[in-house]
Amino acid sequence: MPQADLKYSIDMDIDAAGLLAEIEAVISDFDSGAGKCKGRAYPAGCYRHSHIFLSVQVLEKPHRDDVFMQTLLEKLTNTVDKHIHQGCSRSVSIDFLPKHYTTGQGSG
Repeated sequence: MPQADLKYSIDMDIDAAGLLAEIEAVISDFDSGAGKCKGRAYPAGCYRHSHIFLSVQVLEKPHRDDVFMQTLLEKLTNTVDKHIHQGCSRSVSIDFLPKHYTTGQGSG
């Protein structure tokens, strides 16, 4: 299950929920076995310089080689860029979740 963390300065005119939904769709379209993407948005009220930073993590699997990861990075970057409507610093990263990681349903 991919994880997407979207961090941005509060001066950004951005639809965070819409962007997270589109990120999930991009990942799903490119990697049909990825599953749902846990997306979270963190608007920063205290910041220096307007910015947006998307960090995505996926489980390491044999088909997710360097070419796969670079292509997904480009797709995610293009998606973020479509949602930026003002000058800012933009960063996008994609990486693997730690080897000692587990996920499941809470008991609530």
